[in-house]
Amino acid sequence: MDDVPLGAMPPAAVIVLGHIDSTNSEAMRRIISGETGPLWIRAEAQSRGRGRSGRSWTSEPGNLYATLLFAPGCAQSEVHQLSLVTGVAVLDAVRALAGGSVAGLRLKWPNDVLIGAAKVAGILAESTAGRDGALLAAAGVGINLAHAPADAGRGTTHLAEHGISADPATALDQLDKAMRQWLGTWNRGHGVGAIRGAWLERGGCGGEMLAINASEGRVEGRFAGLDVDGSLLLTDAGGRARRFLFGDVSVMAARPARETTHG
Repeated sequence: MDDVPLGAMPPAAVIVLGHIDSTNSEAMRRIISGETGPLWIRAEAQSRGRGRSGRSWTSEPGNLYATLLFAPGCAQSEVHQLSLVTGVAVLDAVRALAGGSVAGLRLKWPNDVLIGAAKVAGILAESTAGRDGALLAAAGVGINLAHAPADAGRGTTHLAEHGISADPATALDQLDKAMRQWLGTWNRGHGVGAIRGAWLERGGCGGEMLAINASEGRVEGRFAGLDVDGSLLLTDAGGRARRFLFGDVSVMAARPARETTHG
């Protein structure tokens, strides 16, 4: 089926678990046991929800915690694009749950969905080899439906706070539809240009100040878009173009304009 776009593949099965460590961890265990998907793993609650840079937290019932286990059919060097694909899908799923646009709803590279400056959803895309050596992916998604877990140093929100009511099963149904659409568009990396365009339509404003904690340390600069492969582009204080494939990004608060006096 290598010539069939992912969006045209059979729908993913869904399993619902009670209280587990994390849906991504469960996906990795199932890959080791021979599962290849496509399979949605949803948990009612998580004791060790996982994010980038090893962050973990307790995930209480009421929100959506789910991971899509599937064969992405791309090269290992293109797996990072799944964060962008999933981000676009999550944002569209939130719009569908709201029945229209949501003020302030946007993407933050590489794996967060915000309403205003507060995080409403997070993404963790991972990959590993299956038993036969084929590449398998686990695209984990957490959407704050009913409450917002504390995230040190980062503002959080939930959909109910914005008048959007949804249960986890309904949210997963909308997310599944959006993921199938955008995985089909991405088509194993061949459609990354369309994903890049869709992300930029839903992402941050050109020129806003960002800080990224990368392997070289903290770098600040102005958002200059995405490279052709989905990498983050920043223009630093010296006017140099910088490219980042991975890293934790924060939106920097705008500095107040300096007052001037006349007299």
